[in-house]
Amino acid sequence: MQKTVFWLAGLMALPVAAEAKTEISWWHAMSGANAEVVAKIAGDFNASQADYEVKPVFKGTYPETLNAGIAAFRAGQAPDIIQVFDVGTGVMMGAEGAIMPVAQVLEKGGTKFDKSQYLPGIVGYYSTPEGEMLSFPYNSSSPILYYNKDIFEKAGLDVDNPPKTWAEVWAAARKIKESGAATCGYTSTWLTWIHTENFAAWNNVSWGTNENGLAGTPELKIDGPLFVKHFQELADLSKEGVFVYGGRTSEAKQNFTSGECGILTESSGGLGDIVKSGMNYGIGQLPYDETAEAAPQNTTPGGASLWVMGGKSDETYKGVAAFFQYLSQTDVQQYLHEQSGYLPVTLAAYEATKATDFYQKNPGRETPILQMMGKEPTENSKGVRAPNLPQLRDIQNEEYEKMLSGQQDAATALKNAVTRGNAAIKEAAGG
Repeated sequence: MQKTVFWLAGLMALPVAAEAKTEISWWHAMSGANAEVVAKIAGDFNASQADYEVKPVFKGTYPETLNAGIAAFRAGQAPDIIQVFDVGTGVMMGAEGAIMPVAQVLEKGGTKFDKSQYLPGIVGYYSTPEGEMLSFPYNSSSPILYYNKDIFEKAGLDVDNPPKTWAEVWAAARKIKESGAATCGYTSTWLTWIHTENFAAWNNVSWGTNENGLAGTPELKIDGPLFVKHFQELADLSKEGVFVYGGRTSEAKQNFTSGECGILTESSGGLGDIVKSGMNYGIGQLPYDETAEAAPQNTTPGGASLWVMGGKSDETYKGVAAFFQYLSQTDVQQYLHEQSGYLPVTLAAYEATKATDFYQKNPGRETPILQMMGKEPTENSKGVRAPNLPQLRDIQNEEYEKMLSGQQDAATALKNAVTRGNAAIKEAAGG
């Protein structure tokens, strides 16, 4: 009898199990230093409240993450949140029933989306023409120029004045190679995003008809004279061994952080890994073509946004809404901006950063924001959109790679990219 009493007393002393948190799955494409930022933000949110737990899962590169999300949706196993890069916006917009617009998710969480709190160029890109927010702009970026100050000094270049035009980049890159300061003068990530889409916006030339696809299905115009001139110059540099091609996405960053190349054009979001490398680097604005009459104009946002998948429970949507509200907090956005190089998506976070001495202590860190907000966007510089933009980039990359390997000149490469791309757009649009 005594043993039974002790056993019951022990049972009563056991702690009552805490109510299980609602789990929110978040598939993302952040690697390296940016993956550490994702883990910290999710961990801090989880620690800030007792109802929800965000679980980040790395799914590979941007294209791989998008493809994994599409496959998971078809299998009925879609995550709650998926990070989709900017070019996947048209794909996600066309996936009716597959997604829940963020504006509606926030309403389920008891709040309303106020677009006046966000940087206009960013929020406009991820909204419908009527202004409804479709996805949450987690990591927006702008392409900028990075340069290795030690290599510049060895080559006899001005370490305090990075090249501002493409002609200046070509000259500096050749001097780096010829002087032996590095084996490669210049490399670049994302030839499609930086040298095609943002090249068009920054130089105020058309990427495609119908306001680059924002006002309707576009036809590509990237075989115009300025594009041909630019890509032929790039092809010539490649033939000389001055330009080294790293790959279709962000692979070329390694060519720069390893010290192989002296100059890199890359996303502002690549900053974390460059800082982590310990190199002596500088930042400059994205170069422009000095023969373009209205250049420089403004750059367009890259990076990615967070899409919420459809068919989830109300409790899940409340959790996602709470997480997005947390992400919008000024201190969180300020941390994301300062640690990663991505743009703060709220005006309050930008103002809070400006109120400190962060930009004075970190020259060039405001550059991507000023590039995007410096001028009112034109029809050529609001961004690009197509129902199959990832496919168009693949087509362009195939033609660029043939050009860089000497199989065709720039005019042929761009003509082929337009012909093949327009046929693919017509097919994707059901025509």
